[in-house]
Order: sequence, then C-alpha cells, then structure tokens
Amino acid sequence: MSDIRFDRLVDLPLREAWKHEAHEFTPWLAENIEHLSEAIGIPLELTGTEVAVETFSADILARNPMDDTVVLIENQLEQTDHTHLGQIMTYLAGLDAQTVVWIAPDFRQPHLSAIRWLNENTSEGFSFFAVKARVVRIGDSPFAPIFEVVEKPDGWGRTLKRTAEAAKSELSTTREAFWQTYLNRHPDASETGVRVSGASNMFMEIIPGKLYLGRYTASATSGVYLRGGQGQDPEGVTRLLAPHREEIERTLAVPFEAEGGWYAVSSTPHPLRDRTNWPAAVDFLHDRTKAYVALLERLFPEAAQ
Repeated sequence: MSDIRFDRLVDLPLREAWKHEAHEFTPWLAENIEHLSEAIGIPLELTGTEVAVETFSADILARNPMDDTVVLIENQLEQTDHTHLGQIMTYLAGLDAQTVVWIAPDFRQPHLSAIRWLNENTSEGFSFFAVKARVVRIGDSPFAPIFEVVEKPDGWGRTLKRTAEAAKSELSTTREAFWQTYLNRHPDASETGVRVSGASNMFMEIIPGKLYLGRYTASATSGVYLRGGQGQDPEGVTRLLAPHREEIERTLAVPFEAEGGWYAVSSTPHPLRDRTNWPAAVDFLHDRTKAYVALLERLFPEAAQ
C-alpha cells in the first residue's frame, strides 16, 4: 500500500476568507491583482481603490499597459444583483473605462445575459467580463483563490493577441527612440553599452561573468542597478557586493537590498510614453552611470583595467 494520503478539494464560502467586501476583499484583490490578470489575460496595473463617482465608489480602477486604457473592476462576495449592475454602468460613464470586470461567487442568468448583450452591442473597444470567484482548500491547507471567466467578448483570444502584438511593436519602437535620445545627448554612452534597440535594459560589463551595471526604462520609471551574469546564482553577487554594502549605500544613497536579482537600484519616475520627460530621464541615467562606474572601479580595481 502506498503511504500517499489523498484528500478532497473543497469549495468554501468567500466570506470565510474575507468577512467584508470593501474592507477585506477589495484591498486583498488590489494587492494580488495578478491573480485576476492571469484569468482574463490582460496585464493590469493598479491605479486606485474605492474611486469616487458621484455618490458611489468604484471598487478598483486599473490600467491596461498594453493600450493604456482604463479597467474597472467591481467585486461582490454574494450573488450578483441589479444594484451592482446599475453601479457598473454609472462607473463606466464616469470613469471613461473601456474594460469592465465584474467579480462574484455566483451570477444570476439575467446578469450574464446583460454582460453578453453589452459585448455584442457596444462599440468596438469596449470589453465586459463576468468572473466567478472561488476559494478552495484541501484539508487544512491554506485557502487558494480561483477566478473563472464565465462571460467574455467573442473572439477575445484573437483580439488579445492582436492587441499584444501591436503594443509590443509600439513599445519596441518607443524604446528605440528613448535610447536614441540618450545617445544624442550623451554620445559617449555607447562606451558603456548603450545602443539603439527595442530592449528595455542596457548592460555594461564590470567584472566579466560576475558583475554588470544595468540601465533600464519601463512604463513609469527608468533607473540604474547592479546584477550578476546571466544564469549566475544571485548568492554569488551578494557575496561579491556584501563586503562593500555600507560604502555602496553611502556613496550612491540607495538601499543595497536585491529586488529580483537587482542590487542598489536607483530610479527616477517618468512616463515612457511622455517624451517631454526623456531629456531629464536620460541625463539622470548618464549621471548615475558615471557615479556607479567611479565607485565600482574603486571597489574592484580589476574593473578599471
């Protein structure tokens, strides 16, 4: 006989996980919005919770970074009702949203029909989702959230693929222009690895195979950081840099801690899509690069060879 023990997957009422919709469920969903993002297939960036619209408050407002459109998220801990449907229509107009996600543990058939009708009859560019929320566990295991899409626009998969491809192409072109601006203002940056490319990161080798200086540009920030070689164990970078932690933090005025394998991250806020911010952003990157290189050449003499 096998010693493996099996148990049953059990669905729980949502209120066993979240007692209060506004005080518990909405904050949890806002902090874990990637769960919903994976279910509907749209990248989501949180922009606000309990957003006022006249006398009401929309639960969650997010942004789709692929096309910079507004995503409205309305959630319930009980079966759907006409009140929430009415609020959704109010928020849709008041917040200029193009995607609506309605979350509940159970949908009444008239409300699913309403979502279906909206997808079929509203102008192109609007999308409506009905998402069933579940909480499950096996035995005494931690609760696990599950989001199931029960209504979505027809041909959504094809639409999402076209949008993603267009956004990827546009983003790549925008990054190329950003790095070109960098080189136009600072031609010597080519000596530190900056080149015209659709990539989000540019690298300068400090210690071959062990330590690199990275520059990045993202949707809302650009910055400078340190990282190890491709595929290198992050612990190797920690051992290399840790003896100099205090000097790194003091000289560069940044925290040492790693974030996803990045160390000593220094960033400046600026929207990548707003080109008026680019000159200040590239000047920041260039100045910080010089400061990082000067420090690293002092800490690691072999880097200056």
